Amino acid sequence: MPELPEVEVVRRGLERWVSGRTVARADVLHPRAVRRHLAGGEDFAARLRGRTLGVARRRGKYLWLPLDDPGFSVLGHLGMSGQLLVRPEDAPDEKHLRVRLRFSDALGTELRFVDQRTFGGLSLHDNTADGLPDVIAHIARDPLDPGFDDAAFHTALRARRTTVKRALLDQSLISGVGNIYADEALWRARLHYDRPTETLTRQKAADLLGHVRDVMNAALDVGGTSFDSLYVNVNGESGYFDRSLDAYGREDEPCRRCGTPMRRRPWMNRSSYFCPRCQRPPRPTV
Repeated sequence: MPELPEVEVVRRGLERWVSGRTVARADVLHPRAVRRHLAGGEDFAARLRGRTLGVARRRGKYLWLPLDDPGFSVLGHLGMSGQLLVRPEDAPDEKHLRVRLRFSDALGTELRFVDQRTFGGLSLHDNTADGLPDVIAHIARDPLDPGFDDAAFHTALRARRTTVKRALLDQSLISGVGNIYADEALWRARLHYDRPTETLTRQKAADLLGHVRDVMNAALDVGGTSFDSLYVNVNGESGYFDRSLDAYGREDEPCRRCGTPMRRRPWMNRSSYFCPRCQRPPRPTV
């Protein structure tokens, strides 16, 4: 699933190519693509028609475009394979095209939501007083958000009584971090994924946050991480951060720091990649 850097790359593309344009017509080509819009596809299309899209915003892994109809936004979630693509109006339809937005200007491009596995989708929602779609109001700020509170994060970590990787993936605590970037940040911080959060000092938590930010900014610089053709920006281009990964996907390869073979362990229906020398497991409690 795309994580913060991949979603931010898409948000930037939407801001450049879509924000400020008025919807002339919306076509819902598959009902699952708007299943979170409970009033259905026809209502979704009718309510978007004639609306102007505001500046694209993001919270964690969610994207939204505020509408000029005050109090409403169109929310997008990419799921496992969703793509928001800006295409020429006369370009052939993609095989898994689910929703199409055409605009009233003469730029000749349209916005397409393409989703092979149909886990993602678009929907319309009321906004909170803070301008967030109400269904994502519970999601925490992400570590690249200027409003992220580092001190509050450390306090919450100490109080959670969980393990550090579980905490990084808890979207109510810190948003936008998924399995790949959690493993990368933990490797950089020399922390084992099962380290109890209550053992993290304020300095260790600050170091971890710094590594989370560094790895995400490095991924943003090269367009995110793309392991296959599903993770692309609005122009259909893949990112290249997978070529720079230090931990994720490197089982049995030498640690770039100490040379010890990297290990993979099953973890919450996923995998965790780590160096057994640099990231020593916590001592078992008696």
